[in-house]
Parts: sequence; structure tokens; C-alpha cells
Amino acid sequence: MNTTAGSFALLGSVVPRDAGVVEKLRKAGAIILGKASLSEWSHFRGDAPSGWSARGGYGLNPYTFSDPCGSSSGSAISVAANLAMVSLGTETDGSILCPSGYNSVVGIKPTIGLTSRAGVVPISQRQDTVGPICRTVADAAYVLDAIAGIDHNDIATIETSKYIPKGGYAQFLRRDGLRGKRIGILRAFYDFGNDTSLAQTFEKHLTILRKAGAVLVDNLEVANWTEIYSSSDENNALSVECKISLNAYLKELVASPVRSLADVIAFNNKHQKLEKIKEYGQELFLAVEATNGFGKTEKAALLNLARWTRNGLVRLVTEKKLDAVVTPKADLSRVLAIGGAPGLIVPAGYENNGRPAGICFGGLRGSEPKLIEIAYAFEQATKIRKPPSFNGLKF
Repeated sequence: MNTTAGSFALLGSVVPRDAGVVEKLRKAGAIILGKASLSEWSHFRGDAPSGWSARGGYGLNPYTFSDPCGSSSGSAISVAANLAMVSLGTETDGSILCPSGYNSVVGIKPTIGLTSRAGVVPISQRQDTVGPICRTVADAAYVLDAIAGIDHNDIATIETSKYIPKGGYAQFLRRDGLRGKRIGILRAFYDFGNDTSLAQTFEKHLTILRKAGAVLVDNLEVANWTEIYSSSDENNALSVECKISLNAYLKELVASPVRSLADVIAFNNKHQKLEKIKEYGQELFLAVEATNGFGKTEKAALLNLARWTRNGLVRLVTEKKLDAVVTPKADLSRVLAIGGAPGLIVPAGYENNGRPAGICFGGLRGSEPKLIEIAYAFEQATKIRKPPSFNGLKF
């Protein structure tokens, strides 16, 4: 099975070893069925739609036959459509949480370094993480147990392994997991536009959380959240990190048609029809290639991201003594991404157009046990997920 990030540029490449998480899955007895499609190059090439790649074509949401969200779109589609029991996705910012929500499945975006990134086509060692996408919280917890832990090919896993609880994550699958939990409601994310039905659904969910014993702390706000979502600092940092990380990955391959990002860009220019360059471009790749390491602008961006995390999510959770925060959909992803923090999304309902929507619980680094307790108790109290009907599907 070729690892290609959905691009023909890497077709025929040979990796030096299994990815760290794949090696752990094999040791746990998993049967690897195949590789899922994705948004090409983790949606970091140009302006292609979510779910599209040159190699895989356009992966569709099995509920609406439209946008599956990305970049780990195929991972969510395959599980939602019952093509596989469990899958893995990668997230830099939203790429597990968003497709999981859109496709009515469960996704865990782990703390940075909790799972190995070795062997994964990268964007950023600072923000990339690998996590399970499954139909139930229980399945996701068992997969996390299998893939979390030290991998000496990813040094971040050594330090982060301190967060792994003795006895693993499955022990936190508790029906009474909401009892006594302090959960913050970030109202800035509760804007549903004209979808009054979805707004009512989420208010009902908050009531369910209360009835199950959670203490909801309402009307909270992450400091600097408008700056986090309007600033270009995250993208500026990711662009530099992508060039460094991707070039290192390509150079390590045993064999490959391309050995650098510059080679990939040249391949795309040579094979424009195959890679649909005229339709979707490669502006992001060109911007990434134009970077030249961490200058003053990029260093300032990193400082801002760290400050926003410290003064935002970390201060809010600490001062309010929260176990987690809760938002609709995957809108919290950037806050979690820049802080290397975990998130867990669970099916929560369906929008007016039939597209599924998830409810997202996020916390501080290492808070996966609490998130699993909360999400599992919510899932068992609601049991909202229903499989896609595939009505109208044409082959």
C-alpha cells in the first residue's frame, strides 16, 4: 500500500518502515484493510474541495453525498458507511474533529505527542496528531489504548507518555461519567444562524448534561478568541513548519519520485491535468516553498500562539476549575490545535440539510480520561447516531 497523501507525485514511493501507530495496531492484532482517501496533502496544497485528491477522486459524505469535511475525510467516510470498524485520522487543525462531526462518527484528537507521528506525511510537528475515528466512544477508547505510547522515532511521545493513565483509557467508559464534571459553555460558538432546530437540539443537550450530573458553567469565553480566529499567525507558523517537516519526510523515503517540496511542485506543473492544477491550484504549496525558516515574523507568530493558549484556554479551565469545555460542531478546533490540546467529538444531531453535526468536548493537555468519561456518558444518554440510509445513491 503506497503512502501518497492522495498525490500521484508519491506513487511508487517506498517508506522505511510502518508508521508508528500502524506498528502498534498490528501488535494489538488489528487487520489493516487499506488506506482511506483524504483531502490531498492534508488540504495544504491549494483550493481543492474537502475530500478530493488526485489519486482517490472525490470522497463524499454518505449522509448527504456532498462535503465530508477534511482532511481526514476518507477515514470518517469509511467508518460512517460501515466499510471498516475503526480508522485513524490525522489532525493539524480540525482534520479529525470536523470530518467526524460531518459524518456522524466519534473522533478523538489526542494531546500532541500522545500518539506517534513517525511515518505520517507531515505538516507540523507542533500541531500534527494522530487519533481514532470510530462509530462509538468505546471503540475510540480501545483504539487509543492501542496506539498511544512511546515511539523512539517520535521523541515527543517520550515526554507526553506521562499523561497515559495506568490501566489505559477504556477504564473511563463510565455511564455515570458526567456526574460532578464541571463543563464550561463557550457561548461565542453557539451561533446557528437560521437553523433554529439545531439550536434547540444543542440546548436540549445541555439539559441532558445537567440531568446526568454535570455542573455547567455558562457564558464563558476564551480570551483572545477573536484574534485566534482572525489572525494569520497560525498559518504563518504552519507554512514554515510544513516546508521543514515535509522535506525531511521526503528525504527519508527509501525510494521516491520526489525528494523535496520543490520537486512536488515541479511534478504538479508537469502533470497539471492529472493533478487538476488549473482547477484547484497549488497556492499554499508555493507559499510554503517561499518560506525561509523562522524569521522575526514567524517567531512572533509562535509567541502569539503560545500566549493565546496560556491566557486563553489554559487560564479559563484552570481558574474556573473546569474538567472540559463544550461547543457545537468542530468550531473549537483552532483553540485546541494551537495549544496541542485534546478534543473529542460525538454525534449530536442533524442540520436542516440532513448533514450530521457533532458536539465537541475539549480540555487541557492530558485530559483524555475526563473527555472519554464525559463523551461516553453523553453518548449513552442520547444514542443519537443513526447509520446513513444511502437513499438516492447511484453507482
